[in-house]
Amino acid sequence: MASFTHLRSALLALVLGATALLAHATPSDTEDKLIDTLIQRVSKMSSMIFLRNGTEYNAADAAKHMQAKYDYFRKELVTAEDFIERCASRSEMTGQAYKVKLTNGTVRDANEFLNGELRALRQAVEPKKTGS
Repeated sequence: MASFTHLRSALLALVLGATALLAHATPSDTEDKLIDTLIQRVSKMSSMIFLRNGTEYNAADAAKHMQAKYDYFRKELVTAEDFIERCASRSEMTGQAYKVKLTNGTVRDANEFLNGELRALRQAVEPKKTGS
């Protein structure tokens, strides 16, 4: 019986410790740079329209909004994918998905579009890693 109590206490300590670590999670320097680069990339997409809660925004305004949400939620994120999911894909207030209107008029989910941009950024970084 005493060993069960110790096991239960150890498991509880492990769960609480893991929860504390997650509560203070932040992106690594590499992920932070990727997120910053993604936001900067969005800010330069001047021919695109970003749709948030049915309202159209230019690239600069979309990037400012993403940056503000990143600043607010940074401690809850670990990866650039987390950033896209939490800060750049949907409204926290309405739950509505963000959209991107491409130059040809096609409308895509921001999540899908930004994950594609992130994949391109990661691929651009990979050859540099293997070449060094």
